[in-house]
Amino acid sequence: MHLNVFNEVSAAEAAEVLRPCIDVERWINDLVSARPFSSLADLEESATRSAAPFSRDEIAAALAHHPRIGEQAGGNSQEAALSRGEQAALDLNAGIVERLAVANRAYEQRFDRVFLIRAAGRSSEEILAECQRRLQNTDEAELAEVADQLRQIALLRLQDAVKN
Repeated sequence: MHLNVFNEVSAAEAAEVLRPCIDVERWINDLVSARPFSSLADLEESATRSAAPFSRDEIAAALAHHPRIGEQAGGNSQEAALSRGEQAALDLNAGIVERLAVANRAYEQRFDRVFLIRAAGRSSEEILAECQRRLQNTDEAELAEVADQLRQIALLRLQDAVKN
């Protein structure tokens, strides 16, 4: 959607453009109410500001929509399609799929949530190494990393959703 159109559509329509970026109601409402934006940079700055920080509850709600890394998101939602696209470039041969599955299980046992990382622009090996590194984090440090990854994903998706 063009920025000018985004600025002019109803609040409900603008929210529907934003929701696949990250389904955090406060973030969506902040951006919808901050319209009109003078530029994409202004929109991205506002999105970044609103995403820092995400609360623990917002992180949990957002993670509910993310599949395990290495697994395809199910369903026909725009968010599922975006997730499949973001993971499409990963080399998911049988060996890496099994190693990611083991890492995902270890992460979920350690932190009681799905491992989340911005997959776009990363290799399968890099993602696996990041998961293994992050398993050493404290709960607080890992929550901060998850929030940062959610922000990165939301901003990448926002850049695709609203254009000049």
